[in-house]
Amino acid sequence: MKSFGRVPERTGPGNDWKTIGTLLPYLWPRDSLELRARVVLALVLLATAKGINVVVPVFYKLAVDAITTPAGATSAIIAVPIMLLVAYGVARILAQAFGELRDAVFAKVAQRAIRQAGLNTFRHLHALSLRFHMDRKTGGVSRAIERGIHGIEFLLSFMLFNVLPTILEILLVCGILWTLYDFWYALVTFVTIGGYIAWTLIITEWRIKYRRMMNETDEQANTKAIDSLLNYETVKYFNNEEHEARRFDVALKAYEYAAVKSKVTLSMLNVGQGVIIACGLMLVMVMAGYGVKAGTMTVGDFVLVNSYLIQLFMPLNFLGFVYREIRRSLTDMQTMFGLIEEPTEVADRAHAPELSVDGGEISFEDVSFSYDPRRPVLEGVSFRVPAGRKLAIVGPSGAGKSTISRLLFRFYDATGGAIRIDGQDIRDVTQESLRAAIGVVPQDTVLFNDTVFYNIAYGNPRATPAEVEEAARLARIHDFVMAQPDGYQTHVGERGLKLSGGEKQRVAIARTLLKDPKIMLFDEATSALDTHTEREIQASLAEVSAHRTTLMIAHRLSTVVDADEILVLEDGRVVERGTHAGLLDDGGKYAAMWQRQQEAAQALEALERTGEADELLAAPGGPEPSKAAE
Repeated sequence: MKSFGRVPERTGPGNDWKTIGTLLPYLWPRDSLELRARVVLALVLLATAKGINVVVPVFYKLAVDAITTPAGATSAIIAVPIMLLVAYGVARILAQAFGELRDAVFAKVAQRAIRQAGLNTFRHLHALSLRFHMDRKTGGVSRAIERGIHGIEFLLSFMLFNVLPTILEILLVCGILWTLYDFWYALVTFVTIGGYIAWTLIITEWRIKYRRMMNETDEQANTKAIDSLLNYETVKYFNNEEHEARRFDVALKAYEYAAVKSKVTLSMLNVGQGVIIACGLMLVMVMAGYGVKAGTMTVGDFVLVNSYLIQLFMPLNFLGFVYREIRRSLTDMQTMFGLIEEPTEVADRAHAPELSVDGGEISFEDVSFSYDPRRPVLEGVSFRVPAGRKLAIVGPSGAGKSTISRLLFRFYDATGGAIRIDGQDIRDVTQESLRAAIGVVPQDTVLFNDTVFYNIAYGNPRATPAEVEEAARLARIHDFVMAQPDGYQTHVGERGLKLSGGEKQRVAIARTLLKDPKIMLFDEATSALDTHTEREIQASLAEVSAHRTTLMIAHRLSTVVDADEILVLEDGRVVERGTHAGLLDDGGKYAAMWQRQQEAAQALEALERTGEADELLAAPGGPEPSKAAE
């Protein structure tokens, strides 16, 4: 679906059976004998309910014939219709009771299927590569899952217990009419119902395109709304409220057009269905009326035929809506199952072992990578970080620094060369064990819309409150948290918007410290902090990473002067390497970068002495401390 990325198309009648086939294993789970028993019992109750339902009009016919007995009948005969009417009432009660009991028995099967399908989709989305999630639109994907789950629920509720039972009842009634009367009654009934179904199928297939258009435009409108609201501040910065409203209205206008077309064609469908039902009912009743007049049928027979037709046509009238909703549900399910079929770009090899970390040595061996084959990002990058040592990677924006961290964490697989930890190719071990060994503090910190405690504890959900607070102290955020009215129960807002950039990064640092990994990876970890706080956190990071292998990706060179080795990356290649002092002595690119940043830092200090720096940094859209110092 183009509205949210590379989800494969799965729509069309030919794929409806494929979609149903995908759903069936959820209804007949191999690992649950109880649920299988519930399915069998529900089917038995369904057949029983329909069998009783077909017998109900027969009791009604016998009662009518008994009531229309000629005058002078004995009291014993008069008692007969009372018994038949009681039997008629009991049969109706039993038919409904068995139907409700069927629903109650099957409820657990249906809800378990919905739960498992939703869970499998959610897990698969997390298993997909970063490439998919960078291309996708959250609003469209979440809406597709939501509608797919509702589609499963509707399909199970109505197709199993409305469409199939109705078809069974139609066949039983046609058989009874043929047996009790003659072939013509069964033929007219069958042709009428067949014509009704054919009309419904043809018109619904024609108008389903408008339903799909409604889905697509609804996704587009929802995606635009979510994207705009998530970027609320940016919208305000540029006074683009009306621009966003116009973009949203374009999607709403397309939805309006599709919705009107859908409603008009729905009315056309309903009128046609009504005409077919009325013609069939009229024809059969005329035939029955002639039969009564000719003496070949009783009044009870006339009532029986009428009761059967009404009993059939009532659910058939509802069948039009059910069929349309089933087609919609299948379309929605196809979209959701299409997400499950999205190929996993980065996957564990069969029987892959867990990563065994001893010292945590990292080595990149002639690594190449590109997001797009036409534009290489890394070309032949090689370096080694001995266990317990610290290596820094610096360079201009777009040099490929962050790509190295993504490859190490295996968000992507290298297109050339190999990445090893303690001699093990990371492609040969499980992703779970690899990522458990690495702690990352990213440049762009995004927090969950929950409490500070939850966001720090996310590094180790089993951690005690004391351990969470200790991590916060090391990240120099404990005092800030305790100064809040709700302390660690302070909510951080959507994506952590209630916190400043520096506060969010300190929460991220605390979260990573709590994870206690063997390898530390800092991707511009202090980029949003002021100089004083940065120095405090750098001291803490130096303390906690003293015996860990550490990889630092930085733009601010003052943060990497104590690294054991520094790599200078440019255009995806290592152009310089060495210690801070050695690179300065070489007088190359690193030395030039250092000189520029030192001059910028001195200019900033001069502004601070005059009080202008605080105004510059405090202004909306003003430079972050790290950027001002570059």
